[in-house]
Amino acid sequence: MTAVASLSQLVQKPTVTVSPKTGLEVTLSGSAATGSPPTTLSPTLLNIDCRCQTARDDPYEVQLTIPVEGYDPIQFSLTKMCESEQNEAGTSSKGWALFGIFSCIFFVISTLFCCGGFIYKTQHGIDALPGMTILSACLETVSGGGGYMRADDFNGAYASQASWTREPVSDAGSSRKSERRYGT
Repeated sequence: MTAVASLSQLVQKPTVTVSPKTGLEVTLSGSAATGSPPTTLSPTLLNIDCRCQTARDDPYEVQLTIPVEGYDPIQFSLTKMCESEQNEAGTSSKGWALFGIFSCIFFVISTLFCCGGFIYKTQHGIDALPGMTILSACLETVSGGGGYMRADDFNGAYASQASWTREPVSDAGSSRKSERRYGT
């Protein structure tokens, strides 16, 4: 709202009436709600916030009246359709905050797995990932042997596949234990 500076003192604080009186909460904010005089150099703002407390099929009517001393008041009406109840201000964003936090966590974990997969693929084996040798040693200790196959041991990778090369038959007394080294 603006007015000529000499007449701006005549504009008073606006009032609101709601029909029906219950079910719709209307709050005014801004510089016009406090009764600040509007001028062309400093216009005033009037914000109207409507929050539905009760859902209805018929619209609510909001009458806004701005009295002007010595003149007819400025009147206009708004209608608000309330198809559902609205939460208190600020509580509706809680779900979005949780969604944002979970999205960030998912993004970080996905990035780590993608980078780990890239390193695993380019470095040829599980030893490329940091900490895998320690984890593998712990798992081997707990499980009582086994372990994982080294990347350079392709011939013995699958026990169920037949090998094209024949292993020499060794004596029972000359068998040696296989050595395992973790990390390089």
